[in-house]
Amino acid sequence: MDVPAYGRNMTSALVTGANQGLGRALVDGLAGRVDRVLLTGRNPERVAAAAADAGVEGRVLDVRDGDAIDALAAELGEVDIVFSNATARMTPDDDPVDVVDDQIDTSNLATTAILRAFAPRLRAGGRLIVVASALGTLDKLPDAVAPRFAAVAEQDLDAVDALVEEWRAAVHAGDERFGSWLNIPSKVAQVAAVRAVARTRRAADLAQNRLIMALCPGLIDTDASRPWFADMSAAQTPAQAAAWPVELVLGETFDPAFYGELVQFGRVLPWETGVPVPA
Repeated sequence: MDVPAYGRNMTSALVTGANQGLGRALVDGLAGRVDRVLLTGRNPERVAAAAADAGVEGRVLDVRDGDAIDALAAELGEVDIVFSNATARMTPDDDPVDVVDDQIDTSNLATTAILRAFAPRLRAGGRLIVVASALGTLDKLPDAVAPRFAAVAEQDLDAVDALVEEWRAAVHAGDERFGSWLNIPSKVAQVAAVRAVARTRRAADLAQNRLIMALCPGLIDTDASRPWFADMSAAQTPAQAAAWPVELVLGETFDPAFYGELVQFGRVLPWETGVPVPA
């Protein structure tokens, strides 16, 4: 396959949560097509082994550490591709009180930290993709709180973080007004963060061929997803799920309708109404 012209000019790509699953598949898809690919994760041994196997540069990065994100961004200077993919693993048997902190710190505060650190460092033609899911739309939330997520998406990252902290406190207090399934407010907050950043950058970014968006990669057969689904027969392999996002970030152009939105396989998932998801 010929590498698109945009891909030939790429110099750097960063993938978080890249030791396994979708993150590792994204790295594999970028390797050899981008001059420098950084495979990151929090476990030094796993990072070293995965990077050696993929033939890319490994870097320990705990996305729960905002200072570490800022330091890496400062070191890299400008970047071309960022996949914010790290997430905390949960099972249906987990008590939300036991896992909400890791979920928020790994998926939500890390997302806003990466957006703050790397969006200003995107080169012309750059791509910053936050991996979320089809759960990240307002219709998945309880009616009483959906308008609040819609409101912070029209404000800024500080407002998104404040609402996430309110959700954290509610979970610890046994208050289920945000719903009982952590994945939903977490994913909606990720998409809200993307929308909050995109709101102020859209015109300038589109003029410079830069893309910031959230990604729903679809159902993927991984250790993290298997506990949630009785039937995985329709699930993708990580390599299959990574194929479209990799081509998107390496392509010379993109559909401007993707900018600031949640996108799955080239289709924008409506923020207010979403789409049905597997039971």
